[in-house]
Amino acid sequence: MIFAANFKMHHTRQSTAEYLDRLESILEQAEYPFKVMVFPPATALQASREWITVGAQNAYPAEQGAYTGEIGLSQLEEFGLDTVLLGHSERRNILGETQEFLARKFAWYAERGFQIVYCVGEPLEVRKQGFEAVAEHLWEQFTGIDLDYERLIVAYEPVWAIGTGRAATVEEIASTHAELRRRIKRPILYGGSVNPSNIREIASVPDVDGVLVGSASLDPESFHAMMIAVAPPQV
Repeated sequence: MIFAANFKMHHTRQSTAEYLDRLESILEQAEYPFKVMVFPPATALQASREWITVGAQNAYPAEQGAYTGEIGLSQLEEFGLDTVLLGHSERRNILGETQEFLARKFAWYAERGFQIVYCVGEPLEVRKQGFEAVAEHLWEQFTGIDLDYERLIVAYEPVWAIGTGRAATVEEIASTHAELRRRIKRPILYGGSVNPSNIREIASVPDVDGVLVGSASLDPESFHAMMIAVAPPQV
């Protein structure tokens, strides 16, 4: 199972280093059957640890260049990173990233062998239209994406559940992940108001291979509590 933490625009370079130090010390004391990933802000990027894969929340499809405010391959390589998060709904809806642009990003980093966590999700108005509308909306977000890419990880995050405290129901998660599984053979994560109180139920849903956690991952103890809830440590 995969536990991925998306810090969004939280934490600084110093607090991220302290977070990784603390989480690493926890993980190295016990054997968990998990893959752990952390996505800090661009200003807090640093090398991965033995038990933690560090990735970028976003990256421009170029090594370097005149792209103000962006980070590219040369910045990621400085830290030895080869993992990137693409397609998050906040990048799509707030910053206006189009499907065409996301597909270009995906192809560029896939060509360079990156591990890509690719996000899809539907807004509440689509969910209210019924499951067929949800499925159609999600599959449109895979236009131009190589579903057979070996290092692909998909993250399903219903937009209406992100940061709202209202996670999708078990039935909603199960039906949506089953739909994605029809064509996706890579890991599929669920994201959207995942926290220590609901993680066990979410993790038990068929076709849920892990979680992408936002606010509940900002404290390493809270993040660790979710791991304990799923599988007590083997010491």
